Amino acid sequence: MAPTKQIESKQQVDPRDEPSAEWGWHGSFLKATQAMGWTIVLMLLAMVIGNHVGNVENFWLIGIAATIAGMLVTDIRRRRLSWRR
Repeated sequence: MAPTKQIESKQQVDPRDEPSAEWGWHGSFLKATQAMGWTIVLMLLAMVIGNHVGNVENFWLIGIAATIAGMLVTDIRRRRLSWRR
């Protein structure tokens, strides 16, 4: 009779590296992250309307809002084109 091999089970995530894996949850807040990101973009763009005289503040606000919006769009594209869902 041939000896039987036992299958070795291995966790994918080491609990020492990521403590949340120990109690079962390992993920992120997908919809909340997107919602808060777009809320921040809208708030930054709303700050353009103000009582300041120069346009330097406007350039910074629009630049930061565009950067965050670009990151959010990249995140959406990355999630859609991901091979693993």
